[in-house]
Formats: sequence, C-alpha cells, structure tokens
Amino acid sequence: MRNAGTLMVTTPSDREIAIVRIFDAPCYLVFEAFTRPELLKRWLYGPPDWSLEVCEIDLKVGGSLRYVWSGPDGAEMGLSGVHHEIVPPQRIVHTELFDEDWTGGETLVTTVLDEQDGQATVTMTILYSSQEARDGALKSGMEEGMAASYDRLAELLAETPA
Repeated sequence: MRNAGTLMVTTPSDREIAIVRIFDAPCYLVFEAFTRPELLKRWLYGPPDWSLEVCEIDLKVGGSLRYVWSGPDGAEMGLSGVHHEIVPPQRIVHTELFDEDWTGGETLVTTVLDEQDGQATVTMTILYSSQEARDGALKSGMEEGMAASYDRLAELLAETPA
C-alpha cells in the first residue's frame, strides 16, 4: 500500500504549483467527489469557518463552473471557470478566475487521477499567469487550506461504499 494522507506541494516550473495526495479510494469515487456539487459542498472549503454555498458544474467540455464560499460576517469569495477537458475518471482540465482577482488572472487547473492497488493518487497542477501570481498563491495559506479540504475529502470517501 502507498502512503495515503500526506499532501505534497511542489513548484514544477516558475508558474506552476503541483499538489499531490493519495486517497484510500478508487478513482471513480474520487472523480465523483470532484464533479458532483452535493459532494463538493461537503469537503471543498475555503478559509476556516467558510463553507461552499454555491456549487454549479456543467460537466462537459465548454461547460462552466461556479463556486461561491460564504464566511464570517457575510463575507463572500467566488470564482468561475470553464471546462476544457473531461476524461472520467482520470482527468479534468478547467480554468478558474476569482471574482476579486487575487491570483493575477485566470489559472489553468489540471487534475489527474491515477489508481494503483485501489488507491487514487490525485495530482492537481495549477498554472498561473506569472511567477509573482504563483508565489502570491503560495503565500496565501493555500497549502494549509488544501490539506484541510483534502482531509475532509478523505473522511467523505471513507464513508462512501466502493
């Protein structure tokens, strides 16, 4: 068995962040958790004390996505994007642009799922518009936020029969 549960964050190029985590679940379940709004709302959180209130996904090439998180004191954070590639249960490629653009423009997010011995390795690579944008995202606390969200995803997957 491979070591599930450890989040690895690397910078494969001057504009990219790669996030890798192994889950004790088959790829098809992880793919569903990434693409079904009712499941995303259970694990994809923003900063602490925030929740994903709007989750709209048109899961087809050219289809849109929309996420809006709600936080304390009525604060909101939203993003929109478009799907460029969908290969169930192995690959999703989409763009993301935050409503209040703190990431320096649109990002391209490539999520690849690979299964070995019943465990899914998720590799998410985010391509930013510049090195400054990538570095700003790294300094934002995204690693801690992703780790917490992926921990919740692992709990959700453990509750889901294969």
